[in-house]
Amino acid sequence: MKNKNKFRPVNISGVVAGGKDLVLIAGPCVIESEASALRAAEQLTEIAQKLSIPFIYKSSYDKANRTSAGSFRGPGLPNGLKILEKIRQEFGCPVISDIHTAEDVVAASKVLDIIQIPAFLCRQTTLLTAAAETGRPVNVKKGQFLAPADTKNIVDKLHTSGCKDVLLTERGVSLGYNNLVVDMRSLAIMRSFGVPVVFDATHSVQLPGGQGDSSGGQREFVPLLARAAVAAGCDAVFLEVHESPDDALCDGPNMIAIKNLPELWKVLCEIREVVHEQA
Repeated sequence: MKNKNKFRPVNISGVVAGGKDLVLIAGPCVIESEASALRAAEQLTEIAQKLSIPFIYKSSYDKANRTSAGSFRGPGLPNGLKILEKIRQEFGCPVISDIHTAEDVVAASKVLDIIQIPAFLCRQTTLLTAAAETGRPVNVKKGQFLAPADTKNIVDKLHTSGCKDVLLTERGVSLGYNNLVVDMRSLAIMRSFGVPVVFDATHSVQLPGGQGDSSGGQREFVPLLARAAVAAGCDAVFLEVHESPDDALCDGPNMIAIKNLPELWKVLCEIREVVHEQA
């Protein structure tokens, strides 16, 4: 970690990543319907208020990288953004979603408080540049094929294009076929580039393509990895959650039930407090 830069917390419409508090980024993997998205947002904001959690709502308007051509992708850009805007207005929480093409960036930036670059597209210079030029904070998910040290080039691309508010997300690295593993050293390495780091606890237990025409997952390991990541010093935890994960239209095997979030978050905050005391 020789390239340590001055650390820069990121303010996302009032939610500060890289400050004292652990930030929660959570929501269903994909927008399944307006009604279900609003229910999830209501439940999550109630939990966030009760536990004083800095919270950002996440759900994708388009899952463009599904394993099968027949898999559910979501409502698409126009309808998805309308739903996210409604959540933003009704519940007062920042919202984040994935963009997949530079053509989507302008419309998305009018609604999203922070733009997310999917892992498979993390090195796409045109997409990064377009996201940077919106003036919005940008969260880049590290590709499953990428070493953590290589993300410095991603940060440099964004900085060069005018974006200073950058987050990097660890979501596991490919280990053989249909499996991911997390190297907790990556959190410290990526944070040394001066940006807050997020740990994606639910995608890190994904088994890509593990069910043939869809991905599998091992949600039972989500709490274990989340605890380890917070102990390792991450600034935010990304959790995809659902009312009924087994009935979800996307990534059900690696999502956790919303009802289980409060218990897990209390433990994560206790770990966070100990880490900060030692630091």
